[in-house]
Amino acid sequence: MSVIIAEELKAGVILGDNTNKEYIYMPGSEIGSETPMCIFEKDGQKEDLHLAEAVELAKRLTLKPCAHPVFGKKAY
Repeated sequence: MSVIIAEELKAGVILGDNTNKEYIYMPGSEIGSETPMCIFEKDGQKEDLHLAEAVELAKRLTLKPCAHPVFGKKAY
């Protein structure tokens, strides 16, 4: 697991690809929890992922910090 990507998600950074409308972020309510969950959003569909799964998906999709169409640059 990439520690840098995990720390970005924990800091509220939204990782995504505006062209493909794919985003991964951690809601503020998950900060500090023992097993934090992230949200993967694609074309308006949302799916919950464990942090490790979210990091691996972000690496595979090559998602970078970006601005979400609703939330902006930060998830909280």
